Amino acid sequence: MSTASEEKSARTETIRCPYDGHVVGEMPVAGSAEIETAIQRATTGFNLMKHLPRFVRADILERTAELIEARSDEFISLIAAEAGKPLYDARGELSRSLFNLRNAAREARAFSGHEVPLDVDGGVFAYQTANSDGSPLRLEDADLDSLSNLGRRIGIAKHFPIGPILAITPFNFPLNLVLHKVAPALAVGNSVILKPAPQTPLTSRLLAEVLVEAGLPEDAIQVVHCDVQLAEGLVKDSRIAMVSFTGSAKVGWHIKEIAGKKKVALELGGNGAVVVAADADIAFAAARCVRGGVVYGGQYCIGVQRIYAEDAIYKQFERELVARVQSCRVGNPLEEGIDVGPVIDEGSAKRIEEWIEEAVAGGARVLAGGQRHGSVIEPTILTDTSSDMKVECEEIFGPVMTLKRVEKAEEGVRLAGQSRYGLQGGYFTNDLKAAFRALETWDVGGLMINDVPIYRIDNMPFGGWKDSGFGREGTRYAMESMTDIKFLVVNYG
Repeated sequence: MSTASEEKSARTETIRCPYDGHVVGEMPVAGSAEIETAIQRATTGFNLMKHLPRFVRADILERTAELIEARSDEFISLIAAEAGKPLYDARGELSRSLFNLRNAAREARAFSGHEVPLDVDGGVFAYQTANSDGSPLRLEDADLDSLSNLGRRIGIAKHFPIGPILAITPFNFPLNLVLHKVAPALAVGNSVILKPAPQTPLTSRLLAEVLVEAGLPEDAIQVVHCDVQLAEGLVKDSRIAMVSFTGSAKVGWHIKEIAGKKKVALELGGNGAVVVAADADIAFAAARCVRGGVVYGGQYCIGVQRIYAEDAIYKQFERELVARVQSCRVGNPLEEGIDVGPVIDEGSAKRIEEWIEEAVAGGARVLAGGQRHGSVIEPTILTDTSSDMKVECEEIFGPVMTLKRVEKAEEGVRLAGQSRYGLQGGYFTNDLKAAFRALETWDVGGLMINDVPIYRIDNMPFGGWKDSGFGREGTRYAMESMTDIKFLVVNYG
């Protein structure tokens, strides 16, 4: 299977591992001619996909999962090398991807419309119905026998695929976040033009090859590795029915501005907060916060960035947190047992280092870590930060957490909710009333009680409030957004 950029382009780009710069592979670069070809082929692919029976689409997704599982070592190695992801987390991504595909296959078989009742109000029924001679219907003159013989109508809301979907995906999950867009789109009968992150296109190309091997029509999946200007042209093109984007808030809202009349789904950034109440399991909360804050170098939009610990347990929690951060193994992501590898490139590492230094210059203290080694940032805990520091108010996308003492957990919930982001949050408490009250006041797309915001199972509704975007991913929820309803009324009276 060839990507759109391979068909005519002679230019390629070298993809390197962010840890040590070794060459992972070469990726063809699409020009304007290849982009046009991709759109035309995706249009052709859609005209075929929309007529395929459910079982055909489901079988393709299931076979794709089987083929990926059979080649799991190849996918894991590629994800680890291309994205700089520790092997443990690359294996976790593969597991989630297999579930994602198989769940999409199940949903493809079951996804359907629904009946809308049309006989629920007498006054409206009489107004919208007439006697056989065309005269107005008077319900007050009708007995039960005549009412049982009145005209009958059934209303059916049916979902239909909408057209080629442009999927623009980030580097941090080069397989699973791609599948969050590709699998639901194919499940409902759309075609896909996939524009992967510039740092991680090789996994997308391999996925497309496996999809075609599993029986997907080649025109139904087009992978384009292209520059920003050409990608913007795709966003604006009227032949694209929908743009599904995962990435930064700045880019996401720009996409919405230029997308025109097409559908847009945005899964954007966050600066995930955790509140630890006095009644929490302190050791467990600290362990989960460290996992949530440093996993894959903190490059999670739902990673732990801000922690608010209640005064009564603050010192104990701080000790647990620091000790666990200091025990993280940092190094080459291709070695077994590594907890924290590099961030995606040295430029990102330097930005994170600058944010740490700015915070320290403004009065923050480093409790652990704080140093940069090439593209690797040591897992870091900062305290005495203020809400206007970048390490608090922006998405750092690195293994850096801020820790603050609050008098009561309710204050932590209030501070956590003051962010302009609202993707997911975590609240460690055994007070069920407090948990439900937090859900009412803390505007996030998902609130995890006794866990951290990185918790995500791929069939959950996932998305954010405020600057964290709009729309929901998660198989069925994405399928709903990638279809539209046609409503059928049949008068069979």
